[in-house]
Amino acid sequence: MSRASALRSEPAGPPGEATGRVSPLSQYVLKLTSRCDLACDHCYVYQHPDQSWRRQPRVMAAATLRAAARRIAEHAAAHRLDAVRVVLHGGEPLLAGAAGLAAAAGELRRRIDPVARLDLRMQSNGVLLTPRVCDVLAAHDVKVGISLDGDVSANDRHRRHANGASSHAAVRRALALLRRPEYRAGYAGILCTVDLANDPVRVYEALLAEEPPQIDFLLPHANWDRPPVRPDGVPTPYAAWLLAVHRRWLADGRPVPIRLLESLISTAAGGASRTEAVGLGLADLVVIETDGTFEQVDSLKSAYHGAPATGLDVFRHRVDDAAAHPMIAMRQTGLAGLCATCRECPVVRQCGGGLFAHRYRAGTGFDNPSVYCADLKELVHAMVGTPAHAPARRQGADALSRAVLDDLAGGRGTEESARQLASVHLGMVRALLVALSPRAADDPVAAAGWRLLVDLDVAAPEAVRVVLEHPFVRRWAQRCRDGVTGDLAYLAAVAAAAAIRAGVGVTLDVPVRGGVLGLPTLGAFDVSADLPTARLTSREGGFDLAVAGRRERVRLADPPAAWQPARRVRAGGRELLLEDVDPYRDCYHLPVAPRLADADAARWTEHLDAALRRLRGEADGGYAPAVGALLRAVVPLRPDPAGRQRSAAAGAAFGAVAVAPAPDDAALAVLLVHEVQHLKLDAVLDVCDLFDRADERRLTVPWRPDPRPVEGVLHGTYAHLAVADMWRSRPGPAAAAAYRRYRDWTVGALDALLGLGALTTAGDRFVGRMRDTLDSWS
Repeated sequence: MSRASALRSEPAGPPGEATGRVSPLSQYVLKLTSRCDLACDHCYVYQHPDQSWRRQPRVMAAATLRAAARRIAEHAAAHRLDAVRVVLHGGEPLLAGAAGLAAAAGELRRRIDPVARLDLRMQSNGVLLTPRVCDVLAAHDVKVGISLDGDVSANDRHRRHANGASSHAAVRRALALLRRPEYRAGYAGILCTVDLANDPVRVYEALLAEEPPQIDFLLPHANWDRPPVRPDGVPTPYAAWLLAVHRRWLADGRPVPIRLLESLISTAAGGASRTEAVGLGLADLVVIETDGTFEQVDSLKSAYHGAPATGLDVFRHRVDDAAAHPMIAMRQTGLAGLCATCRECPVVRQCGGGLFAHRYRAGTGFDNPSVYCADLKELVHAMVGTPAHAPARRQGADALSRAVLDDLAGGRGTEESARQLASVHLGMVRALLVALSPRAADDPVAAAGWRLLVDLDVAAPEAVRVVLEHPFVRRWAQRCRDGVTGDLAYLAAVAAAAAIRAGVGVTLDVPVRGGVLGLPTLGAFDVSADLPTARLTSREGGFDLAVAGRRERVRLADPPAAWQPARRVRAGGRELLLEDVDPYRDCYHLPVAPRLADADAARWTEHLDAALRRLRGEADGGYAPAVGALLRAVVPLRPDPAGRQRSAAAGAAFGAVAVAPAPDDAALAVLLVHEVQHLKLDAVLDVCDLFDRADERRLTVPWRPDPRPVEGVLHGTYAHLAVADMWRSRPGPAAAAAYRRYRDWTVGALDALLGLGALTTAGDRFVGRMRDTLDSWS
């Protein structure tokens, strides 16, 4: 069983006093079913006083659906609403089946879309979610919220089947479905009911692991006649539970929106709430039951039998009539609709009196403070000082729509698609750092670095972003995640680099590796001493180092001899790093060059500039936008003794390409495009399953003597597609021969992939689009 409040949008109109009029309704909960496949013992529909569900039809009839859609559209047109939100609900709406959901979504869109933008959603327990249902939801642009209370022990404390069986595994399968690239855009978030018996941090971690776009924590429905569970001697246990989540959430850098917490932060700054649970926003929601009756918000079922009833229905009454119902109208009066105690409370504009249903007491009705009044006050007071600004949030597979994947599959890809891949990379780096933060607590150097980075992400987010986008920060973080010992302290170097960039004065210990102190994006300092750490003090334009009994001052504009600055060069009209000092750049299975002499660096810069300028003029400039958006660093490799051309890319170093000196700018341009193709595909595979990773079959390809796994063939074909395209645009017989060779290699490999049966639906589409590109050249 789920709750409509998890999918509430920002309430219509600003918080404030009574307006003297009834506002139109823009949000609707449409009960497609009135039964559920779970028997949750905290369910407010089936386990609380109101038992009106027993008289409701199990499924909404087609005629009722048509009448409801007509009434909603009529109301939206009459009041000239820009947008309307409809939440498909129950019971459990998935009991309507794929066909029932398609019929409902189709009818609502047919009626409402012509007069107002329809934001169509569904709240579900997820147990019956299947790929077929997801296809229906994706086709009708229905966003899905899933109810989950944490890990298996927390979730199954209440959310079980009638026979007592666990629902946890089924719900996690549903969430895994929604994380698939083809369905990710429809993943709305997770709703979780607070239970004091569950550890708050473990619950938060379990929810975060499901990569939700947002989380909503709900207090269990209770009132003064049915008060919530409270341990003896603990005056505000629900505030304590939520504050434990709040502390961890802040320490993690607020990686995902938490609706309740963000609403309290917003209202403290004078902004609007995004939930009816707090704040003084106008409540503009009505429920339509399976028999077509209009009801007030569902949570009122926890008060007394008949509490939500209005006596109105979609066949005989307009939505205007429902909006004018005294109880609904009262909830649209803001501060004036609260009891005297609440109106006089100093935190009322944040708390808003709490959820309407939680104010009920026999004899005085809803003219009371919330039964959670003390908890809400404590929560508001304890969150004072939480910054209103949220750091940049991690991105995920939802950054890659089908349109972006189709664009990338064509080979070239637009600059916008490439930037979305870069956003995915940044999100993965942030997620890696969050995952490492518990281990950092056991390392004093890393712990200080993590605390500083969290603070800087609020105070100087641009400086943090630049450092985290550096290709080799991710490579370092993945090494730590994979258990490489001794590297975790480098977190302090990452934080120090961000502080120096921001001009923020801080002092912390930074690790020294092989006598060198490296600062990502900035350079490396030769400390000439075998020490584990050096004391660094950042300041405007540089930093001071205390090491081995001496003090060194480093001005970035006028560096001392011991400082090797990262080489920022202008090439192709943009700035690049010619990366020859980063300690984590050696990840290519090819030997990287040592620090370049100034003359060699100048030759590299000239060569890169010519190659990137050539790219803009070749192949209609088609590869230049993606290369420009993705390429942040070029790592010089040692020349091959046999004179062969060498280049490489690594998924763990997104944004960097390693190359050995090439004979001319034309050859270097091909190498750069070839490796950027690998970076693009690595970024896609970070969030999209294009093939069955359990399939261990190998394919023979014309460009390698050894049979290759599916992923290797995908990489080769995607890179060779671009190389063929480049040779296709160049004049002369040698270019024509190279074009035919790479084209034929790619055609044969693509056909083998399409015939192997190892590709997912998304992979089949991706490879098919590559084949279409080749066919278009003919």
